[in-house]
Amino acid sequence: MKILVIGESCQDVFEYGVSDRLCPEAPVPVFNPTKTVKNGGMAMNVYRNLEALGVATEMITNNNWKKITKTRFVDFKTNHMFMRLDNNDEDYGRCDLNLVDFAKYDAVIISDYNKGYISEQDIKEISLSHNLTFLDTKKILGSWAEDISFIKINDYEFKRTLHNLTSKLIDKLIVTMGPDGCMYHDSIFPVPKVEIKDSSEAGDTFISALAFKFVQTGKIHESIAFANSCATYVVQKRGVNTV
Repeated sequence: MKILVIGESCQDVFEYGVSDRLCPEAPVPVFNPTKTVKNGGMAMNVYRNLEALGVATEMITNNNWKKITKTRFVDFKTNHMFMRLDNNDEDYGRCDLNLVDFAKYDAVIISDYNKGYISEQDIKEISLSHNLTFLDTKKILGSWAEDISFIKINDYEFKRTLHNLTSKLIDKLIVTMGPDGCMYHDSIFPVPKVEIKDSSEAGDTFISALAFKFVQTGKIHESIAFANSCATYVVQKRGVNTV
């Protein structure tokens, strides 16, 4: 099995520490960092999850991803996140699909955070170049996505794009709903109630596991159930984790 991931990446940084007093100058907590954890995030997290599942994975992403950071400051005892600091000064650039041999891959995952790296036309081109494509996007959906095999969006994104949905798009939609599981073709796929420690980029785990299981079995209901179980597993851990 070989899967290609295309999309924007960043570096997720978790600063864990202790906060047990307020600042004397202002009513804000004083944070003392004690541990730093860095992981590839966004599309890179999709790549990491596929590798954890044992998939031969290749990737097209922005070369400067390590310079684009999302830093979360988290109290180690309570797991409470005080703030997130994003460094978005870097330009993600544009992806180049000219030399891609799509026939090499069993599936293509498009992880589109709508930062300008992938255009609607790029997504259309990818969907016409391969017969098994998975899209996770922050864009408002339109006719450009109608040839994608499966589209994963969350419930907020679903409500935001509802006015623009065609029957073709609705047929491909998998809507994730956090602790309520996900929906596909009006069927609800529930998840067990667990203690959620961090849901950061759990959607990346979901789309990775979905593509992996569907390539393996060709059964979408079984693949959704597997993706649910993988996402449920990672949210019970601190930080951005893989399966």
